[in-house]
Amino acid sequence: MSGHMSRELAERAHRARATLSEVASLADVSISTVSKVLNGRPGVSSETRERVEALLQDHQYNRRMPRHQVAPLIDVLCYEIDSPFGADVLASIEVKVRERRIGMVLTGAREDHLPEPWWVDDVLRRQPLGVILVATVLPAKDKQRLRARNIALVMVDPAGAPAPDVPSVGSADWTGGYLATKHLLDLGHRRIGIISGPDTMLAATARLSGYRAALDSAGVAVDPELVRPGQFHQHDGLVEGRALLSLPDRPTAIFASSDLHALGVYEAARSLGVAIPADLSVVGYDDLRIAQWAGPPLTTIHVPLAAMAEQAVRLIMRMRDEPELAFSRIDMDTSLVVRESTARRPV
Repeated sequence: MSGHMSRELAERAHRARATLSEVASLADVSISTVSKVLNGRPGVSSETRERVEALLQDHQYNRRMPRHQVAPLIDVLCYEIDSPFGADVLASIEVKVRERRIGMVLTGAREDHLPEPWWVDDVLRRQPLGVILVATVLPAKDKQRLRARNIALVMVDPAGAPAPDVPSVGSADWTGGYLATKHLLDLGHRRIGIISGPDTMLAATARLSGYRAALDSAGVAVDPELVRPGQFHQHDGLVEGRALLSLPDRPTAIFASSDLHALGVYEAARSLGVAIPADLSVVGYDDLRIAQWAGPPLTTIHVPLAAMAEQAVRLIMRMRDEPELAFSRIDMDTSLVVRESTARRPV
């Protein structure tokens, strides 16, 4: 391909979004090779695939797919699909897509919240209406590959700080942390421990910030000894709950920043002979279905998972019709659900 022809094609591609044939010419490959890359099919070397993907991104190629070719599917990538939180979120999404007679394809993410390397190729072959990421993250190159195929992308409860280029649906975590701590303060507690989540997760840092703000508004200093880290797992609630309850001046209340943490605290208290709520008040977070069946039923912060799922599915459908529609983060309201795990501070 001559230098003159290359410059001419490049100028045309930058003036307007490139066509499939222009991308093929710029990459010096056949249209069928570009098609294979677009659809995630094998038979293309890694070097050629990377070159074509780079051109698709540089020249803003966007597939315009006829409606009848779009499969009535939504792909969901979820972290810890076997956890109570994952199960509740996925159940909510499934209800919303089923109401629209849309199928759902579910894939679990790795421990680092990332998909398997082959995941995006499988998505491209399916050509779904859109992709919902639950507590997961997606590499920039994979996001671009989805955009180039006109596949909508929405995040639910992002694992890290929400990406500015991807619409996300979360909950008002700062408010939830504030409400949980204020409830305990209103019951007269002043030694209030917290088991937080990973500091890499916005939800965890926001809940901790709400806890600190509530203590500050009541004139109660934050005791670093009462702030314990965790990973939103039951085991962390057990280990850190024991640590808190073994202090010489132990807390009279614990804000467990997930319901799973709270269940771990329950076990820690039982093993140490600490009665809930007579000796210790506990507040959880999420209001998972298991919360009301705990013994005693758990006071917790309600996260509107069904409403978050509905919002995510609606965004997918709107973005299919309006690809240029701009969204930022949507935070759904949280609320306090008082059950039997909290009581006035022991005299």
